[in-house]
Amino acid sequence: MTYVVTDNCIACKYTDCVEVCPVDCFYEGENMLVIHPDECIDCGVCEPECPADAIRPDTEPDMDDWVEFNRKYSEMWPVITQRKDPLPEAEARDGEPDKRGKYFSEAAGAGD
Repeated sequence: MTYVVTDNCIACKYTDCVEVCPVDCFYEGENMLVIHPDECIDCGVCEPECPADAIRPDTEPDMDDWVEFNRKYSEMWPVITQRKDPLPEAEARDGEPDKRGKYFSEAAGAGD
């Protein structure tokens, strides 16, 4: 099992989760984070830290697409291990449906 970052992280990018990750498996895009599914050790400490409830276990229904999405972008984006401020629109966008279709950017973030 692994954890993955899902749609609700897009356009929010809270980074509370990266500070608690013991294996540094978070990667930063321009407007979201992803988890490398092969590096995640399934400890689960990141899930309750996410204010947007965007981190889910891959055992939930319909997570296969998100596992591959996280894998793809974790191999393209830089690692992030330190907390940063969320995006300015985070509070307004939190919980908005279909953020992947509306706001997702493939561009890499700055990383650490």
